[in-house]
Amino acid sequence: MLAHSDEWLNHLLIQQGLSEHTVLAYTQDLETLEAFMQTSTLKLADIDEDRLLLFSIFLSQKGDSKRTIARRLSCLRKFFAWLYEEKHITQNPAELLDTPKLPLYLPEVLSIEEIQRLLSAPDTSTKLGQRDLAMLHLLYASGLRVSELVHVKATDIDFERGIIRVFGKGKKERLIPLHTIALSVLTAYLQNTRNQFTNGKNADDELFLNRSGKKLTRQGIWKLIKRYAVLADIQSIISPHTLRHSFATHLLEGGADLRTVQILLGHSDLAATELYTHICQSKIQEIYAHAHPRCYEK
Repeated sequence: MLAHSDEWLNHLLIQQGLSEHTVLAYTQDLETLEAFMQTSTLKLADIDEDRLLLFSIFLSQKGDSKRTIARRLSCLRKFFAWLYEEKHITQNPAELLDTPKLPLYLPEVLSIEEIQRLLSAPDTSTKLGQRDLAMLHLLYASGLRVSELVHVKATDIDFERGIIRVFGKGKKERLIPLHTIALSVLTAYLQNTRNQFTNGKNADDELFLNRSGKKLTRQGIWKLIKRYAVLADIQSIISPHTLRHSFATHLLEGGADLRTVQILLGHSDLAATELYTHICQSKIQEIYAHAHPRCYEK
């Protein structure tokens, strides 16, 4: 590994509270820089602005997408800034490092009718279906990341106030209101179903458990949603994040302001939330094209 990289990664994990998933991604980015350095027998002290430019060309030549390159360069900016701050280097070569301009990515969003079909897909005559119904309702009612959902405990939900407490990226706490339908489904799951996953077992404390009484994994939830999308006859490939995107988009379409949606999603940067305004704008243009009389005149 690169000099001081373990120290920096531990700093991110322990002091900044970043997730293991994020730190793993940064580890892979640093390993890519190390591989580039080995091709030219470079040392960390040899890295300057020109070398970083060559590194970005190296990434492009080996077939990395613009999004991947942008992420790797973002990692290097943070790593070298920390090296400079800790006085491990005398100059920061990444200070003026440019990020490639990314094409606008509009995430997949389900229509309200598709959401209704998805929520109707679980077989509620079974304990698994009752669990999955509660899980889908909570995802769409709150806009949680799947990494947040897997850690939710029953004690994180205040049923009297209709609020769920969530710990997002960097262990930042936020409170999200839940509507009465979601609260009702979650109440029924907790009162009638969850104990069926824990009988006689050393169960985890998390809200949603698998057959063994252990918390559901991110991969397990992804597979469940993929299966329910097929049952609901949803043609696009969706993931847990699709429900988060749909949550945000439907709120904006319903009149919510951008700042409120930013807080609910736990975005530190408003620019990340502004992406959803592009989705709403495209829908407005579609409605305009179908509604304005001059659009369909021959």
